[in-house]
Amino acid sequence: MSALLEVRGLQVAYGHIEAVQGIDFEINTGEIRTLVGANGAGKSTTLLALSGLLRPKAGSIRFEGEELTRLRTHQIVERGLVQVAEGRAILTTLTVRENLELGAYRRRDRAAIAADMARVLDLFPRLHERIDGMAGNLSGGEQQMLAIGRALLARPRLLLLDEPSMGLAPIIVQDIFKTLRRINLEGLTILLVEQNVRQALKIAQYGYVLESGKIVLHNTGPELLKDPQVLAAYMGG
Repeated sequence: MSALLEVRGLQVAYGHIEAVQGIDFEINTGEIRTLVGANGAGKSTTLLALSGLLRPKAGSIRFEGEELTRLRTHQIVERGLVQVAEGRAILTTLTVRENLELGAYRRRDRAAIAADMARVLDLFPRLHERIDGMAGNLSGGEQQMLAIGRALLARPRLLLLDEPSMGLAPIIVQDIFKTLRRINLEGLTILLVEQNVRQALKIAQYGYVLESGKIVLHNTGPELLKDPQVLAAYMGG
């Protein structure tokens, strides 16, 4: 079986500083895979390259066999790669409903959009309760739910998540990660970038550990959770 997304020899630089140094990874349909590591390891830079927001210096990014490195961001989104950026990027002067509707702005299938909206509100009941309220009045956790919900309205084939736990209380993080596992079990493929190594590896089938722009370890989520190097570096073990 060929991978849904296949990355080979990816190099990304900011000027003369090489933030991602020739990494290889892949993800198969229906999986959650995660890129974990400390701040500055190159995780978010990798997602920016996948989304077309940064042009790679070298390497290949193939989605269903199609090379993405020469495509513009909107063309990559049209292929089905949708990113939830670090910091959520919701529009605080719009309502929750209006933010969600923005996720479906390229779609014309009204009945399917309505069904997807209902599904998102079922996944995130707090959004249902605040559907006509201003997004700027939401808590940090609710804003993260809104950002994920908006991405789901775009009907992604691969959901790219950048640090969804950032700045959130542990109980909210657990709720969000349970929901990610649920939507994965319903069939959505997810690539997750996280500093919260324990939470990420708990839900991921496979993980890659990045340090200084290089993949230094990779294995199944359960195996990495008990790896001595991972325990010592990221979990206080």
